[in-house]
Amino acid sequence: MTGTTAPVLVLLDHTPEGALRSPVREIATLAASLAGGAGVHGVWPADTEPSADVLVELGALGVTQVHRVVADADLHLTAVLAEALGSLVAATGAGLVLLVSSFENKEAAARLAVATGAGVVTDADGLVVEDGRYVAAKTVFAGTWTTRCAITAPLAVVTVKANSVVVDASATGGAPAVVPHAVAVSEGARRVTLVERTERPDSGRPDLGSAHVVVVGGRGTEGDFSPVEELADVLGGAVGATRVATDEGWIGHDAQIGQTGVTVSPRLYIGAGVSGAVHHRGGMQASGTIVAVNADADAPIFEIADFGVVGDLFTVLPQAAAELRRLKSQD
Repeated sequence: MTGTTAPVLVLLDHTPEGALRSPVREIATLAASLAGGAGVHGVWPADTEPSADVLVELGALGVTQVHRVVADADLHLTAVLAEALGSLVAATGAGLVLLVSSFENKEAAARLAVATGAGVVTDADGLVVEDGRYVAAKTVFAGTWTTRCAITAPLAVVTVKANSVVVDASATGGAPAVVPHAVAVSEGARRVTLVERTERPDSGRPDLGSAHVVVVGGRGTEGDFSPVEELADVLGGAVGATRVATDEGWIGHDAQIGQTGVTVSPRLYIGAGVSGAVHHRGGMQASGTIVAVNADADAPIFEIADFGVVGDLFTVLPQAAAELRRLKSQD
C-alpha cells in the first residue's frame, strides 16, 4: 500500500455533546494510512469548535487539520452536508472523502458523487491504494461474495462499515489546527426544511451500527426480549432484531438488522431465536464470529454460524449471562 499525493477528507461524526462517535476513530486511522504526506483533513459540521480533548485525540489519530463548517442552512440535512463536503473538496484538493457508513452518510455520499462526478463505494470494509487508484473491498449478495472495487474517477467517496479497521492512535503530530470554513448553500439544498428534532432516550448501550457485540432476537423470543437485553448488557453490546420482531411491534424498527434495516459487522454476533432468513443474513453475515441459539436444529442460521447451540433461548441466554457475571466477578 502506498500513500497518495492528495489530502484525505474525513467526516467527523460526533454526538450533540461533541464527543467523537467510535467508528470515526477507525476511518481517521484508515485515512492516515492512505494520505501519506498529503495530510488528513477532518470535517467538523457544527456551530461550535471541537474541545481541546477531542483535538488531542484527533491529532493522535493522524488528523492534521480540522475544518469547522459554518453553513447558512442545517447541516443535518444530507443535501446541505453534501454541498459542504463538495466545497471542502474544492478548497483542499482532496482525492478521497471518507465517511462512516450510516443511512444519512450514504445519502450524502451519493449526493456528493452526483455533484462532483466522483466514484462512490458504500459499506466498504477495506481500502488500499494500488497503481495510484483507490481499491475498496466490500461484501455483496447477502455476504456471499467478497469484491474489490477500483475507483477510476479523480475523486473517490467511500463509506466504511464500523469495526472494519483497527484503531491506531499513535500519531505524534500534535493537536490539529481548527480552520473555519463558510458554505453558502444553494437554493436546491434548501427545498427540505428540518422542522423538529427529537433526541432518542439514551439506553446506555452502544450504537447498533458500530457496536463490537450485538445480541439479536428473532421470532423465537415470542416478544420477550428480556434475556436478549440481559445478555447484551453483560457483554456491553447492542440489541438488534429481525424484521419479524419489529413488524410484530415487539421492538422498535430502528433495531432491525437486514437488507431493509441496519447492516452490522460486529466482532461478535449472537442470534437468539433467529431463523437466518436471507434478508436478515444480508445485514449481518460479515460479522467476525457468529453464534446461533435456536430450538430448531434445521434453522438456516446454523449454516453460517461459527458456534451453534440447539436449545431454548430462555434457558441458554440466562445461563450464559450468569456464567459471564461469575467470570467477571473473579477478575
